[in-house]
Amino acid sequence: MIRLNYYNALTQVIIVGFVCFLCPGMFNAVNGLGAGGQLDASASNNANTALYSTFVVFGVMGGAFVNLCGVRYTIFCSGFAYALYSGSYLFLNHHPDNSSFSIAAGALLGVGAGILWAAQGMIMTSYPREEEKAKYIAVFWVIFNLGGMLGGILPFAINYHKDSGSNADGVYIAFVVLECLGACLGLALAPPSKVVRDDGSSVMLVKYTNVWREALEVVKLFFNPMMLGLLPMCFTSNFFYTYQFNHLNAGLFNLRTRGFNNMFYWGFQMLGAYLFSLLLDNSKFSRRKRGLIAFGIVFLFFNSIWGGSLALRLKYPKDRLPADRWDFKDSKNAAGPMILYMICGVADALYQSLAYWIIGALSNDNQKLSRYAGFYKGIQSFGAAIAWQLDVKVTPRNQLIANWVLFGASIPPMLFVIWFLKDHSEDIPKPSDASDEAYEEKTTA
Repeated sequence: MIRLNYYNALTQVIIVGFVCFLCPGMFNAVNGLGAGGQLDASASNNANTALYSTFVVFGVMGGAFVNLCGVRYTIFCSGFAYALYSGSYLFLNHHPDNSSFSIAAGALLGVGAGILWAAQGMIMTSYPREEEKAKYIAVFWVIFNLGGMLGGILPFAINYHKDSGSNADGVYIAFVVLECLGACLGLALAPPSKVVRDDGSSVMLVKYTNVWREALEVVKLFFNPMMLGLLPMCFTSNFFYTYQFNHLNAGLFNLRTRGFNNMFYWGFQMLGAYLFSLLLDNSKFSRRKRGLIAFGIVFLFFNSIWGGSLALRLKYPKDRLPADRWDFKDSKNAAGPMILYMICGVADALYQSLAYWIIGALSNDNQKLSRYAGFYKGIQSFGAAIAWQLDVKVTPRNQLIANWVLFGASIPPMLFVIWFLKDHSEDIPKPSDASDEAYEEKTTA
């Protein structure tokens, strides 16, 4: 029986879930509208390229920042970068020819997001016991994607009588307010040194760190066979967003229907993450067997969505889209592509859940897992930066093919990592001369 209290590990995962519900969740909602909810995608593409370019660096380095500064203040400061980014689209509504603010806000968000996701990844993968890591990932994913779901409801309701153009100001104002609340919620997190699991064990494996040690550990990530094996999976894991958001959702549907679709895209993510956790935490199978079964499911889902996307794309010679974007009430034309977009949401949840589960299976050490999570998000952002810029220069059909090829290329190294997973992660004992109070003082200074 789970007992929730403030210092319980699950409570802390729930809190960071709501932080991401309000910050990255709203960001996902903006991007999920396609072109950031704007009529012209160029500003959004350039802003996202800037975002993911800085995210590459600060994602990989994010674990070092978290280990040196602690989770509360890094999340608090990082959260406001999301509000600045959403606010830049409000500015763009009134100055459509000036995208420099959105590009600068995107670059700053890359800094904040890299650090925030490293902290989130550390909490989500190191706080639970080994046998319940997938459950904690699912709990986080459900709460986080409630943000994307709410972010679909808001523009759908506000834009209900507006089927073209850019989002109304009220949409962006709502996002800014919610993201500021999310940043402040980061201060509600307890110091890791005080957090305990259900069995009474401490989540914190105390080890003192410094700038030079963190720099060395970040460099060592690029010589770690497991991290190198995950590198193609990391690179591919957000690459597909550009095609799905800009060419499936925004390319085929009118403004209000994009929000309607996103309610189900993120809602189906919640369902997918929950169902996947039942497999990944199933102790009847070895960790390797669970990983292989999960890999098989991901393999089938992604080949299905890219096959379906190609069949849909081939209906439009030379990538010419319908003259009038479809509305959700147009069941004859819209139903099939809407279902395909929803299945894309399920596939995304399965892919991300598997990636985090693999990372969590590699260690129980907080500091290692913050670096591993940062590495994952950094390389993921490298792929996303390329994808958003390719959208300016490459046809949608070629983007689709690139996504499918990249997924295929990630399969052999992904299998390599899964094959060498052990049933029990390494666990470093807490040094006898290090106190929680000292660590708390260090990380909250």
